[in-house]
Amino acid sequence: MLPFIRSDLAQLTAYTPHPESAEQPAQVDQLDTNECPYDLPEPLKEKLAWNYQQQISANRYPDGGHLALKQAIAAYVSETSALSCSADAISVGNGSDELIRSLLIATCLGGQGSILVAAPTFSMYGILAQTLGIPVVTVDRHDDFSMDLEAAQATVSTPINAPIRTVFVVHPNSPTGNPLTTTEIEWLKSLPEEILVVVDEAYFEFSQQTLVAEVQHRTNWIILRTFSKAFRLAAHRVGYAIATPKLTNVLEKVRLPYNLPAMSLAAAELAMSQRQELLQNIPEAISERDRLYQALAQFPSLQLWPSAANFIYLRASSAEATAKLAQDLKRQGTSIRHTGGGLRITVGSPEENQRTISRIQIALE
Repeated sequence: MLPFIRSDLAQLTAYTPHPESAEQPAQVDQLDTNECPYDLPEPLKEKLAWNYQQQISANRYPDGGHLALKQAIAAYVSETSALSCSADAISVGNGSDELIRSLLIATCLGGQGSILVAAPTFSMYGILAQTLGIPVVTVDRHDDFSMDLEAAQATVSTPINAPIRTVFVVHPNSPTGNPLTTTEIEWLKSLPEEILVVVDEAYFEFSQQTLVAEVQHRTNWIILRTFSKAFRLAAHRVGYAIATPKLTNVLEKVRLPYNLPAMSLAAAELAMSQRQELLQNIPEAISERDRLYQALAQFPSLQLWPSAANFIYLRASSAEATAKLAQDLKRQGTSIRHTGGGLRITVGSPEENQRTISRIQIALE
């Protein structure tokens, strides 16, 4: 370790997307990051190319205020919820990861507090907190992957070290796919105002379940969403937050200037203007998710859980069998995510899903 680097960073491992294997074939079904299986339609890609050629000056910084995109997002939020949303209730980030990091900086940095998560969940909450030297408090989940609220409340009421300043939840959860229960939502509502509640709705378009209306009444709530899943813009790294303007203003203070490249801004604005077309594949994704679930449920050695997202979560008969299944699928050309003691499999195209079913059958024979 370099002598000028913080000693605690020596314990961290860099995040590795799409880990490669020598045994992996050249053609791989990438079903490990919950992306949409379909690229942007060709006319929209051509429109983006035209924007770059005709409207974007490469020698100029991009729009640092994001006003046009914020207005478009606010209109979309308003039409899909009971919230009458305005542009000043929106903050835009370089993926949701930047927004998460900004929230951590704003609430917990400098020994001000710790974060609470229920494992398994989205790993970047803990990873980003650790890179900032922020303590991460983890509670377990029950067999149905609902949170252990008794343990969570004990941690909030009697913190061991720094007080809990931020609670992160995903709705529906990743990697397990279960939405928040009524009991969990009521517990989140009961938290005191000095604790920030972050509800990550990355999979809202698939679940159609949202708590965004709560930000009208609760200044300590914030909703995170992304363009990387349903809107097919994972390559452009655009996420957004919805909260009271007082809270989004804080995010504007701590984010980096010009945090979104001009092409990412153009892509997100285009996605908002063409959202009806881009979201037409959602019914297929839900239908394919259900088909994949029903097919995999026929294997007696697999345990599956219902999902409200665009992925399936399962476990084999043992930890060893689960790990072996992941490796067998990788060797056959299907890349999935081995996390939280189980396998998270993205719902792909019908052809990819059929290959997943066939390859799992081969692996279990």
